[in-house]
Amino acid sequence: MKITVIGTGLIGSQLATRLAARGHDVTTASLSSGVNLLTGEGLHQALANADTVVNVTNSPTFDEQSLAFFRTTVGNLLAAGDRAGVGHQVVLSIVGVEEVPQLDYYRAKLLQEELLSDGPTPYSIVRATQFFEFMEPTMSWTSDEKAVRLPATPVQPIASADVVEALADVATGDPLGGILEVAGPDAFTLDELGRITLAARGDQRPVVVDDHAGLFAAVQGDALVPGPDVRLASTHYRDWLNS
Repeated sequence: MKITVIGTGLIGSQLATRLAARGHDVTTASLSSGVNLLTGEGLHQALANADTVVNVTNSPTFDEQSLAFFRTTVGNLLAAGDRAGVGHQVVLSIVGVEEVPQLDYYRAKLLQEELLSDGPTPYSIVRATQFFEFMEPTMSWTSDEKAVRLPATPVQPIASADVVEALADVATGDPLGGILEVAGPDAFTLDELGRITLAARGDQRPVVVDDHAGLFAAVQGDALVPGPDVRLASTHYRDWLNS
């Protein structure tokens, strides 16, 4: 199968390697390879003869401009894919994205999903929970030399490698025409996750529960926790930290 992966960051680079290891013909597309989703430049070549396209791009900003980014890039990608005869469009999104309208980036990701589902091509949406790899930057936003401040937001994080495995399965299967949720095996509150992370690296700072601290302060209840039909990954956060 010929698969084009749009985006070469944390997920895209792993996904391209995983798909190639499974024996697929993989093309990666990003600004560095001459593909510009905002202008459409390079898309014709990147999608030539592709059976499936997997879009794992991120907006360069997380504010209101992300809405315009996804509106333009999804439109360009769907139009180019339709011209190229692509039979399956896959996008990576976020669990609970429709539950947090106060976050601009979540509204933008929901728009991305809606544009894809209304588009001309059979599609699949993979919604993942927060990546293990994002815990460090999440803490850094609200940390100083004395303490780490985090809200008690329920989360069920996942290793990026497990997200990649789910994406690879979906990309090489029939279009879902809907959403697959993926999450890690363990649920925490964000402040609890912060304590586990600090303890693993020997950091003695306390974690202070602050429901106004950081990006996830805007999240109410268990919006970021997956539903009952979730695909659970096998990697535990503590094991991942120790490895």
